[in-house]
Amino acid sequence: MAATFAPLDFDAFHRDELPRRLAAGNGALAAAGAGNLPSLAFRRLEGGAYTYVPRPDGIDVVADDDSADLVIEVADEIWQNIVNELDAAAGLLYGRRARCLRGDAIRWLDWEPALRAMFNGRPVYDPLDVALLDRRGAPLDPEQAFTREDDREDMAHFLRTAGYLLVRNVFGEREVGRFLEEAAELRTEAQKGDKLSWWGKDDRGEDILCRVTRAGAKAHLRAVPTDSRMLALKDLAEEPLEHRTSATPEQAITVIWKNPDMREGLGDLPWHRDCGMGGHAAMCPLLIASVFLTPSSPDAGDLRFLPGSWRAGCGPIDPNHPKAPKGAIFLAQPGDVSLHYGDTMHAAPAPAGSSGGYRISAVTGYTRPGTRPHRGKHYNEVLHSRDDGQIEHLEKVARKS
Repeated sequence: MAATFAPLDFDAFHRDELPRRLAAGNGALAAAGAGNLPSLAFRRLEGGAYTYVPRPDGIDVVADDDSADLVIEVADEIWQNIVNELDAAAGLLYGRRARCLRGDAIRWLDWEPALRAMFNGRPVYDPLDVALLDRRGAPLDPEQAFTREDDREDMAHFLRTAGYLLVRNVFGEREVGRFLEEAAELRTEAQKGDKLSWWGKDDRGEDILCRVTRAGAKAHLRAVPTDSRMLALKDLAEEPLEHRTSATPEQAITVIWKNPDMREGLGDLPWHRDCGMGGHAAMCPLLIASVFLTPSSPDAGDLRFLPGSWRAGCGPIDPNHPKAPKGAIFLAQPGDVSLHYGDTMHAAPAPAGSSGGYRISAVTGYTRPGTRPHRGKHYNEVLHSRDDGQIEHLEKVARKS
């Protein structure tokens, strides 16, 4: 299923359509996410530029980029994809499909909530303005966990409201043992530069494996996405979803290893959304499922979520900032499964403990029937640009743009 949109004329859009959207309420929405942002201009390769200038109650549109603090150069097709939420800053920077002519390219990501509000009327995430209520109108516990025997309407409501869900004891001890055996095989088979594994370096400068995206090569792991228990969980979503189409059957599922003391690579993920690389309009709602093969906790490396963030625009958050949100944290056990929508802000920070036992998870996804990766490429193909298999942090990529 390909997302289709009417062609946009660069000048007519900025002269007529965008001012109309801003005046109709999108400007006020965008202003909530544009405080202290530099002015941003898009310059087309084909010619012409417009600058977005924040003010307290809206956004001004200026027909040049002479005074813009940040200038991003893109082709006309890419600019249209940005407006239509098909392309996003992170994917464009990783893919070298956009160029920063002036300013700090990483600030483009700070603009994304405001851009989504300007173009499409998506509100900016405000944790104080999120109504987290259960089906009966009582306050929702954002760290509530469920079992498969719980009321499915309660589970579906929680997923729909919070944007994520944790279900206990989906897989048994023997099944998890087989998954771990196959994960160990994948770890042995992985090779730096194979484009199917992510690598980094620890604080001793030693190469260390972070994930393998070809876990579908193993029989037991390959069966996880279509297991009847997993299908029953994905059916809690608001609309029909099917297992996400991969480039090859081997890429149907991924195994992740949380490693301590990572100094290079992308083993520890800051607050992000899974459609932040692009393709939101084509593939969302996207439902990501994580099967925990070892315990998950702050000491072992956890997966945490911002409640209610999936229905709003939210920019990058430094998890190490003293004012960064903690989010909802689950003490998951082997065999537990978490679900989250791709637009839910979530993070996978570094393990805080030194016990030697760190999280291992198997991850797969579900999306609308017929959906294909944006531009026909798996996100893994876009991220791999180095022969050593290391996925560079976006800040380093942005400095090269």
